[in-house]
Amino acid sequence: MSKAFTRRGPRQSVRRLSALLATGLMAMPFATSHAAPPSAKAALGLKPVQNDVEYDLVTGDAADRCTVRDIERKDWSGWEVVAADGSLLRRFADTNGDKKVDLWSYFQYGIEVYRDVDANFNGKADQYRWMATGGTRWGLDQNEDGQIDQWKMISAEETTKELISALATADADRFAVLLATPRELKDAGIGEDLLDSLVRKATRAASKFKDYARSQKAVARDAKWIQFASAAPGVVPAGEMGFDKDVIAYENAVAMFDNGDKSGSGQLLVGTIVRIDNSWKLIDLPVLAEPGEPIAQSGGNFFTPGGANAASPTGSSAGDSKTQELVGALESIDAKLSQATAAKDIAILNEKRADVVERLVSASTTAEERDTWTRQLVDTVSVAVQSGAYPGGLKRLQTLAKTLSRAKGSQSEALQAYTEYQLIGTEYIARQSPDADFAEIQEWWLGELNGFADRYPRAPETAQAKLQLALSKEFEDQEREALGFYKEVARDFRGTDAAERAAGAVRRLESVGHEVDLEGRTIDGKPFRLSQLRGRPVVLHYWASWCEPCKQDMKRLRSLQARYQRAGLQLVGVNIDNTRQQGVEFLKENSLPWTQLYEDGGLEGSPLSRQFGVQTLPTMMLIDSKGRVVRHNVGVAELDDELADMTKSR
Repeated sequence: MSKAFTRRGPRQSVRRLSALLATGLMAMPFATSHAAPPSAKAALGLKPVQNDVEYDLVTGDAADRCTVRDIERKDWSGWEVVAADGSLLRRFADTNGDKKVDLWSYFQYGIEVYRDVDANFNGKADQYRWMATGGTRWGLDQNEDGQIDQWKMISAEETTKELISALATADADRFAVLLATPRELKDAGIGEDLLDSLVRKATRAASKFKDYARSQKAVARDAKWIQFASAAPGVVPAGEMGFDKDVIAYENAVAMFDNGDKSGSGQLLVGTIVRIDNSWKLIDLPVLAEPGEPIAQSGGNFFTPGGANAASPTGSSAGDSKTQELVGALESIDAKLSQATAAKDIAILNEKRADVVERLVSASTTAEERDTWTRQLVDTVSVAVQSGAYPGGLKRLQTLAKTLSRAKGSQSEALQAYTEYQLIGTEYIARQSPDADFAEIQEWWLGELNGFADRYPRAPETAQAKLQLALSKEFEDQEREALGFYKEVARDFRGTDAAERAAGAVRRLESVGHEVDLEGRTIDGKPFRLSQLRGRPVVLHYWASWCEPCKQDMKRLRSLQARYQRAGLQLVGVNIDNTRQQGVEFLKENSLPWTQLYEDGGLEGSPLSRQFGVQTLPTMMLIDSKGRVVRHNVGVAELDDELADMTKSR
């Protein structure tokens, strides 16, 4: 006979969203004053979307003695399930008055410990919150597939708990959302010297995790997190080490776990955990202790030896006279470059600069220092070649790429991939002379990108290569192939900026016939949601002040706005200039009588462009009065006919 109350543990089976929909409690409308409440048995049959929730599970005769009552709150409607002893078990609420459940709450010992939330009120849970004795986790699920895509809130302890679960199941996606993204690290205020090092570590960790998890034997499939151990967190104050803000972090944090009867307990060196807003994020792969041995501490990133200072271009050689002499020579050349005007002089100085950086590479005493100087060599030569300031630089990059191809080791491979990718882009620009065959160059470039992606499937640069390949397929109207590339980036590079943009592009390409929303702020800082315009057709126009075709579109959009005014046509501009001021200045001189949105970040970094993976301008989307996408990329010349068809059918 079943127990009256049991604790639902993390490894029991879960009914996902389909089961919730089938019960009628998730998406079906209801009115508490007219519709009969669900039975206690049906309500208790619902289960959380996430499978590691501990809550009261009521079965057998105890379930028959439970009752269902209306929620007694002025701002909510719905039902609560109450046990025979009066303790609260479940709550299913309509919080916005649309007569649909959008909040599913689960209790333990009468206290709410978890809730599934439908924040956009479309009938599907998109947020998952643990609370009270259940913890502090708050996960976001942007595509509503039941998998957490981002942690809005998570403690350091729970981050290590999630890490143990990800290792136990070799779940790379679960691990990726625990890693700090490049944008998060930058927004946290971390100084430039350390930023590049941390970004490389996090990117490498994301790409290597699955192989690492599969090869390790210490954390068993059924491993359970026990506790978190660390000294007190430290603070790097704003102004130190080039930091813009205070940064709080743990160094050498340890997670303890238990494998049950299989191999006992173990320790996992998590390393650095940094606080970003309300979440604690990982930086690198963990380190496992040998069975029966204490875990060895390692150099940290902020407060311990081997940390921040190692990320400096001069690194441990800061006091070395040879290195200091070379750095001084580099500064002297840079000063001369800033004053030079003759093309010949600039080319000579760029060559001398590259010579000095090569000598700094040779003088490096650590692998990380060597890596830093080599990347600087690649970057500066690449920029100089593309700007026409160093004609001989392309051959230099080609020679460097060949040299690196003979090196061994994972760090050498990462540097080789970086160099080859920069070389492809540099040569692509260099080939574009006035009399060149652009179609032939484009074919060469796409072939090089494909070859690069095949050679380095997990390199972070491959994500960028595949985004370029996807965009080329979009231009060729080969959307199936474009989707394939975008989905590969979103899957294989979770937790990176590229993956976020790719996921947005997938959302856009698959949006036709589906409702979409866009949330942000207007260029003057007011909150905006696209769903506010339901009931009217909308044209979403992505533009920037530097985009000449965008400006031509605006002239046509003005006339369309007047022509379809009676049909309620709404235009929404999305400005993705690099700075707000650029957009503001343009609008002062070119008044546009429709809403203009803006978020920092430009074409690649703006949250507004990332939501739909916009990579090129102009991009326009046509949305009908029900909020459904009609065309995810429509030209201004096609808009008139499309709008005529839409308004005719209304």
